[in-house]
Amino acid sequence: MTSRRTFLRHTAVVSSLALSGLAFGRHAYAATGIDYLARQTFDDLDREFHSGDWVGQPGNPNDDTVTGKSGDLAWGQSYVLIGLLRMYEAYRDTHYLDRFVANADLVLSMRDSERGVTDYRGLSLPAWRANHPYTVGTVTLTDAGGKPILEVRIGRVYCNSTTVTVSSGSAPGLFTLLVVHAQSGSRQTFANLSMDPASPNYAVRRLYDAYPGAVLVTGRDVRQAPAPEDIPVNGRFQMQSLPGIFAVHTGMITYPMASFVRIVQSSPTLRSNPLYGAKAKEYLAAVRDAVAVHDPEWRENASGGYLIWVKGSPQQWDGCEQPINQSLGLGQTLAELAVITDDPTYRHRASALAAMFRAELAVDADDAYTWHYWPTYSRVYTGFDKTGSPDTDVSLYNPNLRTPQRQIEDLSHGAISLDFAVRAFRNHLGLDGQDMARLARTFTHNLAATRNERATAFVRLNGTGGPDLNYAYQAPRWAPIAWWDPTIHDHSLAIYNDNQPTAESLQTLPGWLLGTIAHLQWFARRDA
Repeated sequence: MTSRRTFLRHTAVVSSLALSGLAFGRHAYAATGIDYLARQTFDDLDREFHSGDWVGQPGNPNDDTVTGKSGDLAWGQSYVLIGLLRMYEAYRDTHYLDRFVANADLVLSMRDSERGVTDYRGLSLPAWRANHPYTVGTVTLTDAGGKPILEVRIGRVYCNSTTVTVSSGSAPGLFTLLVVHAQSGSRQTFANLSMDPASPNYAVRRLYDAYPGAVLVTGRDVRQAPAPEDIPVNGRFQMQSLPGIFAVHTGMITYPMASFVRIVQSSPTLRSNPLYGAKAKEYLAAVRDAVAVHDPEWRENASGGYLIWVKGSPQQWDGCEQPINQSLGLGQTLAELAVITDDPTYRHRASALAAMFRAELAVDADDAYTWHYWPTYSRVYTGFDKTGSPDTDVSLYNPNLRTPQRQIEDLSHGAISLDFAVRAFRNHLGLDGQDMARLARTFTHNLAATRNERATAFVRLNGTGGPDLNYAYQAPRWAPIAWWDPTIHDHSLAIYNDNQPTAESLQTLPGWLLGTIAHLQWFARRDA
């Protein structure tokens, strides 16, 4: 493995590959490999992706009702949408704007308010809910007559793999719970529970006192007319992930739409086009509506602005501050809205997020920036304890966190924050040129590497983990900062030229592949 400090010697000898007629799957490739800078490469992948059943189709919902896993729009189609805009910016061909409109219209039709579906509160909102595997969940146990008795909650994701088995206790009026979280292999038995609040075996208290245990289980008494002799019926019951709306999902989906509005508004020709002008107005209204869904999550402290997960929302650490990339995921959209609307609220919040991010950035020995996944002011970073009552606990689903989470951010999630930072700089929202130069060095000094004479990248922003191609393939998403150091693009292109990611080699065709290839072409044609 070659040190990340000497990777430029490798990228200097990597040249673009010329497209030829060599067939591979349904694409055209050069004799020496794929030309990732060829427009045809993107166009072929675009057709293949949208004519197939690949994850992230614009007409599929963001929850798990179609593919069995949520996040398809946020972590699939969002990259396609931004990729189509990058291709428009690279080639100035409105074909890509037409493709964008076709997809964006489908994505908007998948909003909860359009589908008539609700979140965990029963609200049908103009955004995109998610559930399995990202949210926590519950199962409600009933008595033999169907009366709700006890809600059993788990503070783990992948909770659809959780079963709760009720069996008889050692005496009348007592019951036993076996909780199994199959995804992790964890299980825990709670013997001889009672639904009598005066009993030392009262189920709600016993589960709370045993937390965290092996499975992170708590309970809630849901009886409207409690009776000490109440008991849940025996049987095996499966938990369900509760639907919730993630700010980062909203941000990832709406950021390209807000960017489309900015692109149209900044061009008299596009603005006067009846289709693009009308769609810009429509998308702006939709983006504003979606962003407003997260107003209850907004907070500010001495360092700046950030988002929390409201206590009681189906998040693993409800009541706590969101990861940096998740706050800044919505921040990308806010940064665009600040410019295209000149609304002081958007400008204030985008600037406050930029201030928070800057306060979280640490300068290393190479004058590069690193930062943590969780903000250092967050309770997930510091840890917290149970207070003795769910009413006063920080988190409902996870009453205490005794192992603080202090990992350094990774290349892929870090690209979200990086994109926000560049937009904040360009929109004069509080970050400066020195910040951009240091972010560029994060890539060149900490992330870029070669292994077996092939370009790759480390996982963490401080140059640890890996190298790992699963993360390295996300390197082109750092193209926005390549304006401060073009070798970032050179190395990102080398990763693709050297390792040749395809649908066949990846065994899937992810939406992000269209986005990354578009970023490579976008920067390569910056002077065209």
